[in-house]
Amino acid sequence: MKVAALQHDVVWEDAGATLAHLEPQLRAAAGAGARLVVLTEMFPTGFSMEPGRVAEPEGGRSTEFLRTQAAELDVWLAGSVPIRPAGGGRPVNRLLLAGPSGQLEHYDKIHPFTYSGEHEHYGAGARRVTVDVEGVRVTPFVCYDLRFADEFWAEARGTDCYVVVANWPAARRSHWQALLVARAIENQAYVVGVNRVGEGGGLAYAGDSRIVDPLGEVLAAGAGGETILLADVDAAVVAETRKRYPFLDDRRDV
Repeated sequence: MKVAALQHDVVWEDAGATLAHLEPQLRAAAGAGARLVVLTEMFPTGFSMEPGRVAEPEGGRSTEFLRTQAAELDVWLAGSVPIRPAGGGRPVNRLLLAGPSGQLEHYDKIHPFTYSGEHEHYGAGARRVTVDVEGVRVTPFVCYDLRFADEFWAEARGTDCYVVVANWPAARRSHWQALLVARAIENQAYVVGVNRVGEGGGLAYAGDSRIVDPLGEVLAAGAGGETILLADVDAAVVAETRKRYPFLDDRRDV
């Protein structure tokens, strides 16, 4: 399955402008043969700590954008959106995974980024999710989750590909690059890490998106501008890697 990591800029706290900006990039990714296209964390607005301004209801504008684009382009689309849950409570940083036949799965970020005060504005998720995307078992995470290896370990045996969407600041870009490779090596799975570029909320973002294979080799890498990274993700390669190097069998208490 060909995956596209869509490394893009964001119009700060302006979902309408950002969605319009993304449409041609999504068409380009689909035209290049991608079956799964991954956007960034809070892709419509940037990493805003003003949920009163940016959070959308379930089924809101950005959710429908993903569903409509997935159907029209015949692809799977992933990216996180600030959402106000229908059942009430605090907004959440919710990764949505929309399929071409109307599928809609979601994962709420388990680890709010306390360093920036995210925990004061957004609630924490409570469950991990794995979705079969055209024969590839995909487990999504959001940005700061990347620092918590145990979350990845817990899903390793049932996962072929981790997707990590992010607004990871340029000041800590070396951490982002190292952790993406580490998560791939230690779990013998693909990792698709998609980070934004540009500036927003007083922070600069360097991109550095990566698609990493189960042995930690970087298949595609982005620099500091908007780009589309493409690479093939193959569940059979994961299975063969784990058979040849059965390191997961030696893991304890996971």
